[in-house]
Amino acid sequence: MTPEGKPIRVASVDDHDLMRNGIRFVLMAFDDLLWVGEARKGEDAVKLCKDIKPDVVLVDMKMKGLDGVQTASAIKQACADIQVLILTSFHDQQLVLRAMQVGAVGYVLKDASKEELANAIRAASVGQTTISADAVNDLLSDSPEARIELTNREREVLALVVKGMSNKEIAKHLHRSPFTIRHHVSQLIKRLGAANRAEVAAIAIQRHLIR
Repeated sequence: MTPEGKPIRVASVDDHDLMRNGIRFVLMAFDDLLWVGEARKGEDAVKLCKDIKPDVVLVDMKMKGLDGVQTASAIKQACADIQVLILTSFHDQQLVLRAMQVGAVGYVLKDASKEELANAIRAASVGQTTISADAVNDLLSDSPEARIELTNREREVLALVVKGMSNKEIAKHLHRSPFTIRHHVSQLIKRLGAANRAEVAAIAIQRHLIR
């Protein structure tokens, strides 16, 4: 549910009818998730989002025309408040990083269970980062050694960002003020050269910055 107690509105952009129909069927199993629309190609995604204003859009990575990264970028530029969750069968660390760079809040593989997908949508709806376990394994399997030294506190904050916690949740967990946590997260974004906290999470995993 949204903070207002309403179902989370979900749309899908995928060039395969079977996949779109499958996602719609999966979402019917959850009372807090509401299917509101779909597009067959990335070029139609922005109009879809402007017309129906979903909370979360599931975007396929590999599509004819605009790919998932380009589609996610177009959606975020036109409708910044809408959260984009990349849904794909491809295990590719560079795709993960590119998706995060343009503003996607998460990355879930198509073989995820329906509960994993539902939880990823719920997390995305409140801006929390979600990267599927298999995608994390891909990042870890082919990642350079980290060259950035972080303080213990920065590592603590970074680990909780990777878990998808909000600044408020991190502040409560670490018994610090939200202002202090915002400062730490802002510094991490700058130090890692990231565009946003979602990309911070992907970089942290890839470069072994958390234990």
